[in-house]
Amino acid sequence: MSDQRPSPEDLLQQIKQQEDTLSKGKLKIFFGSSAGVGKTYDMLSAAQRDQDHGLNVLVGIVETHGRSETAALLDGLPILPLRQFEYRGQILAEFDIDGALARCPDILLVDELAHSNVPGSRHPKRWHDVNELLKAGISVYTTVNVQHLESLNDVVNQITGVVVQETIPDWFFDQANEVVLVDLPADELLARLHEGKVYIPSQAKHAIKNFFRKGNLIALRELALRRTADLVDADMRDYRNQSRISSIWNTTDQLLVGISTREHSERLIRHAARLASSLHSQWYVIYVETPRSPYKLSQNKQNVLEALRLADELGAKTEIISAITVAEGLVSYAHQFNIGRIIIGQNQGKSYYNGSLVKQISAQDLNLDLILVNQTKKKKKLTGERQIPFWNISDLSSTDNRTGYLMAVLGCTLVTVSLVALTRWFDLANVVMLYLLVIVFISVRFGRAPGIFAALLSVISFDLFFVEPKLSFSVSDVQYLVTFAVMLVVSLIINNLAVGLRFQAQSARKREQQAISMSHLAQNLSAARKNDEIISQSVVWLTKHIASKAIIAMPNADGKLNIVSETSVPSDFNWNVTHWVFNHNESAGLATHTLPANAMHYRALATSSHVLAVLALRPTDSDNFNQPEQQRTLDVAIAQITLALERVHYAKVAQNALIRVESERLRGSLLSALSHDIRTPITVLSGLATSLATQNLKIDEQKQLAVDIEQQANVIQRLVINILDYVALQSGGMKLNKQWVSLEEIIGSNIRQLEPYLQNRQIKIDIPHEVDFIYTDELILSRILNNLLTNAINYTPDNATIDIQATLDQQQNSQRNQKSLCYQITVTDNGKGLPTGMEEQIFERFTRGDTESSTTGLGLGLALSRDLVKHLGGTLSANNVQPHGAQFVIVLPWEPLTEKDMFTDKFISRTSE
Repeated sequence: MSDQRPSPEDLLQQIKQQEDTLSKGKLKIFFGSSAGVGKTYDMLSAAQRDQDHGLNVLVGIVETHGRSETAALLDGLPILPLRQFEYRGQILAEFDIDGALARCPDILLVDELAHSNVPGSRHPKRWHDVNELLKAGISVYTTVNVQHLESLNDVVNQITGVVVQETIPDWFFDQANEVVLVDLPADELLARLHEGKVYIPSQAKHAIKNFFRKGNLIALRELALRRTADLVDADMRDYRNQSRISSIWNTTDQLLVGISTREHSERLIRHAARLASSLHSQWYVIYVETPRSPYKLSQNKQNVLEALRLADELGAKTEIISAITVAEGLVSYAHQFNIGRIIIGQNQGKSYYNGSLVKQISAQDLNLDLILVNQTKKKKKLTGERQIPFWNISDLSSTDNRTGYLMAVLGCTLVTVSLVALTRWFDLANVVMLYLLVIVFISVRFGRAPGIFAALLSVISFDLFFVEPKLSFSVSDVQYLVTFAVMLVVSLIINNLAVGLRFQAQSARKREQQAISMSHLAQNLSAARKNDEIISQSVVWLTKHIASKAIIAMPNADGKLNIVSETSVPSDFNWNVTHWVFNHNESAGLATHTLPANAMHYRALATSSHVLAVLALRPTDSDNFNQPEQQRTLDVAIAQITLALERVHYAKVAQNALIRVESERLRGSLLSALSHDIRTPITVLSGLATSLATQNLKIDEQKQLAVDIEQQANVIQRLVINILDYVALQSGGMKLNKQWVSLEEIIGSNIRQLEPYLQNRQIKIDIPHEVDFIYTDELILSRILNNLLTNAINYTPDNATIDIQATLDQQQNSQRNQKSLCYQITVTDNGKGLPTGMEEQIFERFTRGDTESSTTGLGLGLALSRDLVKHLGGTLSANNVQPHGAQFVIVLPWEPLTEKDMFTDKFISRTSE
């Protein structure tokens, strides 16, 4: 009796689904085959009933299309005002999702689920709006026609000749809590169309000649009915799983075909294919491997593989399963997939066995329908078709069986020799127990045939050496015959149970090994971040479990296929087959119908949109490569490898897109800032030049104009210098030229350069003797101080004070976890200070602290200054000071002044001045 308890994973999945159901709103879809069947009418009727029951119903948007009977159902229902959008000079009304979220009704009516929203709306499609409403806990009633389902788009186009542009994904349709089919026969719909109840007469006449032809309506109706039936079938399966119902509900005409190792299974499969085609049903073909069948499968493997391959070509789902008996395997599989009919073959001359199988299936489930197909016996039998009875020992000549027979002889001999002289102290029952122990060991370790051989040998040894008269098959007491019979029967039962246990353990171990190997592959691929890592892990796994050689070819930047997994190309690798697989996205080579003579098997690693690479395999065991189990393992492995390659591919696409977006944003910001900030000084320069050329000015006035022109030119020069420095930093083209320089001289040079802009501002400098000379890049430090002083001048009033102070201080070194000496240069002003919370943001590119200030600038100076300080190995920070003002702190690494440095020419020239 099978254990019907659910697994922990299933329980957790059910709990998660219940939690999602409780937190989300419910979706009810009124589904029809075409316009005019009455979907909106039924939706409004249901809304009226719900409102009568006290529910808060709100009409979000409903399209009546001028139908008076539909519009009449809106009476009494609260209606949400539509939102107005301007599009191409027209005002269009659309569904107001924000208004619906604010009202938060119990039920919201949203007509025409596949509708495309006006550009400028929050979501491009109305089903996106509905999805957001459901996540907010609002239940939605909506309508949709079958032609709007994405998976049926090409089918509808083939039937009607119309390409439907507005579609919804099938997964969204499938997640509906309830689908109400609104059905109307084609003749009645055409009658409604003639009466003007669907379109106005002029439109109706055109529609009847095109989309609304009777044949189209019948076909669309069939599609709608089948799609609804699929949903009902899925709901039924979910209910059976949740309720743990194991009995079969024969609601569909699914077929299950059980095949054997005999060649005539092909006739059985073709008969089942014809029956499934006439019933329009899904069908399955399986081979049940039992403890008695490994020898048959090994000897007749080709027959099974050919039968399964034929079934796969005819559209069946194929599988090799393991079970204790054939009947148990067939019934268990039928219960798992809710299959009500089983087809088995009936061989001439083998009615006893088939009758036994029919009885076994009927004993396990009387509700299963059994179909017996007569199979004619072949006149010519192949050697591999020989059926060896499980009791026939002489024909089982495998290495494992030979070892088993030898161990059976040794075990029985050991027991006999050890106990034959001790019979006066040992009871014969204990002797029997020791023989049974040998039988159990042989059966578990070596299988059925050696176990049976051990049982027969034990009975013979017990009779010859322990039962009087010894060394004779005659017995002194007739009761020993019963003992022999019981001993033999018990031995065979133990053998059967032990072999079954061994078979189940081997099957479980095999499945566990496959699961572990696939888990390792998934883990390794999930940890890989580059194509090279993914390919390396994939090749290692494939060569370990499936192939002796694995090659992966991927296109380069020019689209040319290159081998990326191997440096040398094996002789049996075919480039023509590889290109064919890449171009056609199909399998080829060994075990396929395309170029099957090739020694390697070629598979495309493809996503839904394109082929990423081609995998070429040389199987380790070509005979077993065709087995469905091996093919399924390969399919799962290829799916995981493809998913990993696709992940890396789209990560690169996203990264490139992000870089392009960032580059465009940066370019746009830079051009916008340049166009804004250069316009002002250029305008001033143009005005000053005009004044200088057209007016009769005095000498003093001319000098003042020249000074003004120079100041505006300096503004443009600073902008250009900052941009060039930023580009040089980003490209890595700025090299350091550190030397001993005078800090006081650098500060003085910048003050003289900025003197025309100081006006009444006071500059205070405090540089102690120990930091008069510092070891740094003079040009870069000068640029940093120039930017900081310019920033202080731009954001302080005319009478402000700017303090420049340098000290030699100790700072905590985070890398070495110790304090070290460093230069600290601070630029402090008593202006308005930094905006609160922008002490770090102020150093971002194109960011300005006071956006309302009339000061021009790219917002690049402070960001460039921090990058330049970092380039020197230091840090730049900012903070506000009390009572008001801003302070910028430069921290640079300290270098001791050696005696050798004091005698350099540059140092001497500095000090002599």
